[in-house]
Amino acid sequence: MGEPEADRQTPLLHTKQEDSHLKRTGTVWTAVAHIITGVIGSGVLSLAWCMAQLGWIAGPLSMLAFAAVTLVSTYLLCDSYRTPDPEYGPLRSPSYLQAVHIHLGPKNARVCSICVQVGLYGIGIAYTVTSAISMRAIQKSNCYHKEGHEAACDYKDTVYMLLFGTVQIVVSQIPNFHNIQWLSIIAAIMSFTYSSIGFALGLAKVIGDGYIKGNIGGVSTSSATDKMWLVAQSLGDIAFAYPYSLILLEIQDTLKSPPPENHTMKKASTIAITVTTIFYLCCGGFGYAAFGDETPGNLLTGFGFYEPYWLIDFANACIVLHLLGGYQVYSQPLFANVEQWISEKYPNSGFVNHNFSLKLPLSPALRLNLLRLCFRSVYVVSTTAIAMVFPYFNEVIGVLGGINFWPLTIYFPVEMYLKKMKIEAWTRKWVVLHVFSFLGLLVAVFATIGSIEGLVAAKSS
Repeated sequence: MGEPEADRQTPLLHTKQEDSHLKRTGTVWTAVAHIITGVIGSGVLSLAWCMAQLGWIAGPLSMLAFAAVTLVSTYLLCDSYRTPDPEYGPLRSPSYLQAVHIHLGPKNARVCSICVQVGLYGIGIAYTVTSAISMRAIQKSNCYHKEGHEAACDYKDTVYMLLFGTVQIVVSQIPNFHNIQWLSIIAAIMSFTYSSIGFALGLAKVIGDGYIKGNIGGVSTSSATDKMWLVAQSLGDIAFAYPYSLILLEIQDTLKSPPPENHTMKKASTIAITVTTIFYLCCGGFGYAAFGDETPGNLLTGFGFYEPYWLIDFANACIVLHLLGGYQVYSQPLFANVEQWISEKYPNSGFVNHNFSLKLPLSPALRLNLLRLCFRSVYVVSTTAIAMVFPYFNEVIGVLGGINFWPLTIYFPVEMYLKKMKIEAWTRKWVVLHVFSFLGLLVAVFATIGSIEGLVAAKSS
């Protein structure tokens, strides 16, 4: 059943208007930079711990499985970017929400909107927590180097969260996603750097020890129930580490054409996921091989490594720089969606639509908007406040990974693909895609429950 024309008109016309003034210059390599910035984030730091919970067989297989699921869903979603229309011709869907609205109708779009906004908001919280932990780790590293490894180098991370939030308030005033390619490239370089350092330190420790730690079953626990919750939480952490469905269409909307954007995006996704999977297996595998049952929850801040302290400091500085950019890569789509909705609701408001310039000494004029200034500042303040209440790295990213994985990475891409390609019910492809979706749902529910249990336990301890 087609949706009413009134429900479809606004996003389609908006898409046509956007086509008239946006110059798209993105290539395979700028898309790869955007993807790596979005994918290799705080999740990579927990993968050695995940490997320790799952063991030498289930750990690598789980990472490969999530990589395959992410790539399949990416291919499905790439094909949802352009939509044939008899009046306007092929139309773009420059955001995840617009694609769902066009293909699945307004009711699905409202549900998806909630999932998207919660997912983007949660990533902002996770990145704030991780950045603060990394900044604190630099201070602790220097303390251990001066005072010895047994010194009580305990520091609070509240001040670092406030510092990170302050910087994000300023950077958030960048108008839109098309203005941050430089930020993504810098952040991608940082992610390669600290992932390589984590891998190298793990490899060096394994070589220095002369043997590989760990076992097939992973870390032993006091009960089967405890083991089950840890396995669930580790699956949630891996789920958080991979998908980037929330920003895929925003990235695809930056690509020049020809060649067709979906072809370029599929190529970029294949390259990016292959590279990140190699990094993930190396970081997770060598981290577990180095520490075995003592693998820390965060490979570079858990102080399994103490020396060389300057390299630990440098790696954590790279993490902070990467997450400064990653926060914006994930937040800009949310900013755009909310501000577009407000702008359409109040088209005559000067507060909403008027731009003004602020000239500071020795700097170019800044183009500001009062809505953008107020909304984005409040948003950053709120993510910072929640991060200060729940500063638990593994548990937070496990919950976010479990909640977001199925609806955004599997369900909506599958349903949009089925609708666009007009695949008949109970055909082979229809059955395969629905089985794929159902299995993803089971894994997501299991991971979410286990991660929530871990979060509750951490808060009460």
